[in-house]
Amino acid sequence: MVSYMSFPGIKGAIVHSDRGTQYTSDLYRKNINKYRITQSMKSAGGRCHDNTRCVSMWARMKDELFYSRGLKTTQCTVRKLKLMIWRYFISYWNNRRICTSNDGLPTMIKRKRYYDAMEKKVT
Repeated sequence: MVSYMSFPGIKGAIVHSDRGTQYTSDLYRKNINKYRITQSMKSAGGRCHDNTRCVSMWARMKDELFYSRGLKTTQCTVRKLKLMIWRYFISYWNNRRICTSNDGLPTMIKRKRYYDAMEKKVT
């Protein structure tokens, strides 16, 4: 679960997921409720486009981090995989990777500009 200190504006966020057991577990739901996060799941009835952005992000990560390097995940320990994925998202994806849907900005820069603009509206 994401640390509240890392993302102070997370209360009221919406988390999109499929209906996998990790997202329907009591532990997961207790954690998202703790931070008043709304859970949005892929709908029943097989509407595949409900989760398109999330699936696209994971596909991009797997391609950039593993497939394009010829790395086989079966050759890595769970610890190494966790570290690689953590570094990819926290360091690269959030802070350096150009994202066309964010006006060509990395995720964290776009998010910071959003929160800065919100603060200006309040004051």
